Amino acid sequence: MKVKICGLTKSQQVKTCIDYEADFCGFILNFQKSHRFINYKIANKLTKIKKKKTKFVGVLVNPTEKEFKKFSKLNIDYFQIYGSFSKEELKKIRKKYKKKIIYVITVKTKKDIDKFKLFTKVADIILFDSSGYEKSLSWNFRWIKNIPIIKMIAGNINIDRLENISKFADIVDVSGSLETNKVKDINKIKIFLKKIRIINYENKKKYSFN
Repeated sequence: MKVKICGLTKSQQVKTCIDYEADFCGFILNFQKSHRFINYKIANKLTKIKKKKTKFVGVLVNPTEKEFKKFSKLNIDYFQIYGSFSKEELKKIRKKYKKKIIYVITVKTKKDIDKFKLFTKVADIILFDSSGYEKSLSWNFRWIKNIPIIKMIAGNINIDRLENISKFADIVDVSGSLETNKVKDINKIKIFLKKIRIINYENKKKYSFN
């Protein structure tokens, strides 16, 4: 199970994620309603940090063509896109701006899960998220268990749920549970990433015996 820490706003947060081997770091680039939003100047600074094996993700909500062009200049590997885009539009965005795509499917009911079938050939990763955007709302992760794609999930993910979540998800996208008073807590980040490693080690050991 891989992990994306989202909504990073400070250099120390990013460096901690990299040092503790987070697979992805996410930055909120255009959604100003979120307390995790950062302006372009800060985003440019944070994405210039030496990322080693970690991938950088620019999170965009209903982005315009102008915003795609602007944020494509950042040192990011992925656009994470919220909004109503067709597979043809995503294909063009991917080709034009040379960024991989994490496409978000907003989950309110089980029927929403099936939307993934439209985007498997144009999105590198499908993220199943709640309808809360900046709020961490829960949904039934079991709905995606048997879907044969790389699955990233978000929505009220915390360290106590990780072992159970590892049965359903390939990648977890976490943000709110790693904050104290709406600020990313360095200690919580470290503990969370250590827990991921322990779970991955235990799962690897378990399956090697089967």
